[in-house]
Amino acid sequence: MAQRGRKPIPTAIKELEGNPGKRELNKKEPKPKRKAPKCPMWLDNEAKKEWKRTAKQLEQLGILTEVDMAVFAGYCQAYARWKEAEEFISKHGTIVKTPSGYWQQVPQVSIAQTYLKIMNKFCEQFGLTPSARSRIVSDSNQQEVNDPMELILLSGGKKSV
Repeated sequence: MAQRGRKPIPTAIKELEGNPGKRELNKKEPKPKRKAPKCPMWLDNEAKKEWKRTAKQLEQLGILTEVDMAVFAGYCQAYARWKEAEEFISKHGTIVKTPSGYWQQVPQVSIAQTYLKIMNKFCEQFGLTPSARSRIVSDSNQQEVNDPMELILLSGGKKSV
């Protein structure tokens, strides 16, 4: 049966965003190991470059896990195909004259548009859009504090147990 309403947002993304809806988080959601899967050998070279460029960052945020290989590979492959179509357009233009004398749009224009839409859908799932990033609150830049006196000062003088 099809789900109604909005697609659920993964708990990892909700936590990074500070749980803006303040709804109870799903405590029973499966929690795969926070480790990026290995890059599949069958990906195009450009897709492998995109994998290497983004996988480690997503792993550090806790968004990309070992079980996400196929979905993330789909994003990387869509990126490679989008880039290939865009490079063709940059080199050859968007329209050509047919043998009968009519001007026609090159197929790479619709190919690029299709793969850009596919990439955007994957990006929404992984929180990779600018709007998704603007909602993420990350404490990855903060250093771990081990000094008890520093902890007291940071907590406003209140001693925590």
